Amino acid sequence: MSFPELFAIAVALAMDAFAVSVCAGCALKRVTAVHFLRLSLTFGFFQFLMPVIGWALGLTVRGFIESWDHWIAFALLAWIGGNMIRGGGDDSEDGESCSVDPTKGRKLLILAVATSIDALAVGLSFSLLNINVWGPSTLIGVVCAAITALGLLAGKGLAHADIFGRRAELVGGCVLIGIGLKILYEHGVLS
Repeated sequence: MSFPELFAIAVALAMDAFAVSVCAGCALKRVTAVHFLRLSLTFGFFQFLMPVIGWALGLTVRGFIESWDHWIAFALLAWIGGNMIRGGGDDSEDGESCSVDPTKGRKLLILAVATSIDALAVGLSFSLLNINVWGPSTLIGVVCAAITALGLLAGKGLAHADIFGRRAELVGGCVLIGIGLKILYEHGVLS
């Protein structure tokens, strides 16, 4: 998988974190360096960790499913992308996730896990496609940390940040589905 493809995956995976960080930026009365560090580093770490866990899980079952790996990778990416598209188009959010300080304690950990679950499935896809996970996971974590910081900054600067965040999630979902289709094409399914 090329660097541009991995970078696109990293950006797509970071869209959930971006949407949450925009919301956090809207909720905080004053965004400090501590808020940036806590949110960015925690989200980035979980986005790094989840692909590694998914990859390790995938190593245990790879021998059983190598002939179907491209279909599984496509299904996982399409499922993740579809969920992101559905979530990105959901106008029923009430903004409760922005109450209090979302960069502290248990709430921060819950948000970090929730925004990085998709990366677990991507790690499984890496295993099925026999891609070493360490470089891509590091890139995913760093990109997520940077995008999270940008989202927090955007949340303070944009008047309608929640609408912008949902659109970003839509784009992220489309990118994941596109990458899944490319995997099928590379395996001769769509040629």
